[in-house]
Amino acid sequence: MTDAAVFSAEPDRGAKAQLAGALRAGRVYRREDLLPFSKAVDRHLRELVDGGQLTKLAPGLYYAPRNSTFGALPPDDGELVAAFLRDKDFLVFSPSAYNSAGLGTTQLYNRTLVYNHKRHGVFKLGNRQFDFRMKPRFPKKLTPEFLFVDALNNVGELAEDKAEVLARGRGRAASFDRQRLQRAVESYGTVATKKRLAGWLDA
Repeated sequence: MTDAAVFSAEPDRGAKAQLAGALRAGRVYRREDLLPFSKAVDRHLRELVDGGQLTKLAPGLYYAPRNSTFGALPPDDGELVAAFLRDKDFLVFSPSAYNSAGLGTTQLYNRTLVYNHKRHGVFKLGNRQFDFRMKPRFPKKLTPEFLFVDALNNVGELAEDKAEVLARGRGRAASFDRQRLQRAVESYGTVATKKRLAGWLDA
């Protein structure tokens, strides 16, 4: 190798080392987050992925693995979704959470819903699929009232028999605090859910 080649290779190795040194285990990065650390960021990202220092989750989205005694841990859902959306205003949950709404649902679902204001569709991030749904409103965190209302919104998607779920819902509605439930219905309910609950609560 000529002196010129050695000279040109050393800054390149330094940039890659700088990029690797900027990574924090457990963090999710977008490509643009790492641009300040390398002028050859795409090549260095490929090398870091090949070397196991990064995992590519989707085009332009990377994860610095955090290890445990049981192996590499997956990225945190909240951090992963925030990096993908470039936004922190979203709600992540599994439809399995509906099982706590008192509607008699027991099904476990191998998918994750993301209510947000930016993206709609099913996206594969890493080895998982996220169902992004644009919603005008959603709470900051799950509440029993929201889960009850949202389960009724999506009753046609549930694995359980729709008629049985609705029958249980009719009996369950009266057990909630009426004001909290009505606020949840007004904020998050579909037209069909609003009509259905109005009939139940006024019965």
